[in-house]
Amino acid sequence: MANRVAHAFDMLADPTRRAILERVGKAPAAVGEIAAGLPVSRPAVSQHLKLLKEAGLVTETASGTRRIYRIDPRGLGAMRDWLDQFWKTSLDNFAAFADAQAKEEKE
Repeated sequence: MANRVAHAFDMLADPTRRAILERVGKAPAAVGEIAAGLPVSRPAVSQHLKLLKEAGLVTETASGTRRIYRIDPRGLGAMRDWLDQFWKTSLDNFAAFADAQAKEEKE
């Protein structure tokens, strides 16, 4: 699982892929809708979507002749789970620090 999460983060290092993920995160869309206004071609957007799909960040479904892309909550969930381990540790460390400060002030 760690390798898959690392791969997902690697995919988001590219600003175009981040922009695509943000657009798909707002609403499911076809390639043409996603590409509108981006500084890359539709074929380039398709390639980025392929990479995001391989990383588990988006899924696609057929709708007639179009493919509709949407966020894959499993991929984002895995990334969030990985980040949450640091959040919990940070909160625990902050609580210990705050407790120590309060104890010093009482003494």
